[in-house]
Amino acid sequence: MFCTKCGSPVSGNFCRNCGAPASDTPTGPAPAAAPPVFSNPVPADPVVPPPGFAPPPRIWNYAQWTTRVLGYLIDFLIVGAGVVVLGVAAALLLGTAGGLGTALTFGGMQGLGGAGCCMLFSIFPLATLGVGIYNKVYLVAQRGSSIGQGVVKIKVVDAQGNLLSTGNAALRLLTHVGLSFIPFGSIVDLLWPLWDERRQTLHDKAVGCYVINCQ
Repeated sequence: MFCTKCGSPVSGNFCRNCGAPASDTPTGPAPAAAPPVFSNPVPADPVVPPPGFAPPPRIWNYAQWTTRVLGYLIDFLIVGAGVVVLGVAAALLLGTAGGLGTALTFGGMQGLGGAGCCMLFSIFPLATLGVGIYNKVYLVAQRGSSIGQGVVKIKVVDAQGNLLSTGNAALRLLTHVGLSFIPFGSIVDLLWPLWDERRQTLHDKAVGCYVINCQ
């Protein structure tokens, strides 16, 4: 070590040149100052996606086809009750009109017999529409599932996971009913989820919705 006064070497307790005590002489370099600690670190800039960037598609827990069919069968029983009601009403209407035409010998009234076939053919689609307004439009828009879907714990959502609007639920129902007027249309619609990647029916695709398992 060296004396802080004269710079001469120090040995022992005193400088031999000027007599300064060795305790006044530093024994080593001063410790480096510790880096400052910030209690509130500056947040990093948010990451902004580049223009045209599309987030990856959301992966849903799609309902199994068998589960959907079970829910459909429960709803079908409700539609079946509507078919019975409309069938009885149509039979009474045609019977009354035919009897009235015979009594009045009015050929135009008797011609209702041919129109009766068309009326009977339309009973199932009409029952599907009538029951579906409450079961598959109102209930789906309010809680996400029809009566049958609620029993099997599945629901209908849009691409963002939200419940369908009343308009989209109605369009979905109208597509379902429209397919029933096409030969084998209802069957193809029902079987479509078997080979579809997102297990959608055709009436699901019409409004871009998905049927998923309830959490």
